[in-house]
Amino acid sequence: MIPPPAEPSVNPCYPVLSKLYHFYLDSCLSASYSVNNMQNKTDIQTLSRLRQDLRRLVVELERSIKPVFGRGPLVKGTVCELARKCGKPSCACSRGELHHSTVLSWSHKGKTKLMSIPLERLMELREKSEEYRRLRSARAEVSASAKKMLAAIDQIERIRREEP
Repeated sequence: MIPPPAEPSVNPCYPVLSKLYHFYLDSCLSASYSVNNMQNKTDIQTLSRLRQDLRRLVVELERSIKPVFGRGPLVKGTVCELARKCGKPSCACSRGELHHSTVLSWSHKGKTKLMSIPLERLMELREKSEEYRRLRSARAEVSASAKKMLAAIDQIERIRREEP
């Protein structure tokens, strides 16, 4: 049996996880009804495995969703350093000493945009862009977990469903 989610003061995603946890408890209580009505031992074992998978996915979802509850601003893009030649024949860059600049790179309507970053804003924009990347990564993980959960729930439904 998995423990209930932490209280709201400790866990900002308490409402979502609380509902999932109560769904899990309800499914455990209805499991005895299902076992009595099903004859196939393989189905019972499959249901047990699927329920364990769901429990694991709920824990994974709780871990994945934490970056979504951040309060700081985000900046779409990546901070990177460019090295270029200016094109002047008498410049040092024509001999291999390239000009370096730090930029924020992001895509907008299918095109890559670049913005020069002043040195005083470098750390700020780097942190905000990294937070954006963490949020997008969390979104992808939540989406993948949701797909897996729905697949498991659909499988449970197919196994438990009987003709009227």
